[in-house]
Amino acid sequence: MKSEITYFESSGQEHTAATFETVDAAMAERPIAKIVLASTRGDTAVYAMDHYKGQDVQLIIVPHQYGFGPTGEQRFPQELVERAQAEGHIVYFGTMLFHQEKTWGSGAPQVVANALRFFCQGVKVCVEILLMAANGGLVATGEEVAVVAGTGRGADTALIMTGGTTINPKQVHISRILCKPL
Repeated sequence: MKSEITYFESSGQEHTAATFETVDAAMAERPIAKIVLASTRGDTAVYAMDHYKGQDVQLIIVPHQYGFGPTGEQRFPQELVERAQAEGHIVYFGTMLFHQEKTWGSGAPQVVANALRFFCQGVKVCVEILLMAANGGLVATGEEVAVVAGTGRGADTALIMTGGTTINPKQVHISRILCKPL
C-alpha cells in the first residue's frame, strides 16, 4: 500500500480545512464513518458539524475535562453540546489521561505524552482522545476511526487509528498519518 502524508510547514488553525480534506480522502478509501476530534472552545466542532452535515458521519467531540485549565471553567459551550446531540453526535468530557500529574505525580503518562510529542502535539492529543473515547465506550476495541486534533486552536493533525482502551493499550494502533505539522 502506498499513501501520502500532508505536512504543514507550521502548526495552527489555518490548516483546519486542509486537515478535514485529508480525512475525507481517507474515508473515501475505507469504510470509516466515525471521527473522534478534539475541540476545546468549540471552533473545530462547529467546523466539523457544518462540514459533515447531512452525511453519514458520527462525530465524537472531546473537549477538555471539567476542571482543566487555569480557571477550571469548562470552555466548551453548552449550546454546542446541545447542537451536537441534536445532530446525532456525541460530546464526551472524559478524564484527560496524560494530564493526571496533580493526582498521581509525574510518571508513565507524561513519558508517553512526551514521546508522542516527538511527532507533534496533535499526535499526542489524537492518541489521548482516542483512548478517552474508547474508555467511555464510544469507540470499540478494534474499530477503525479517523482522529483529528491540533496545536493550540483548530486542526492540523489527522490519523487513522484502531480503538483500544487503557486496560489494554496494545490494541490501539495508528495505521495512517494523514497530516501533521513539521
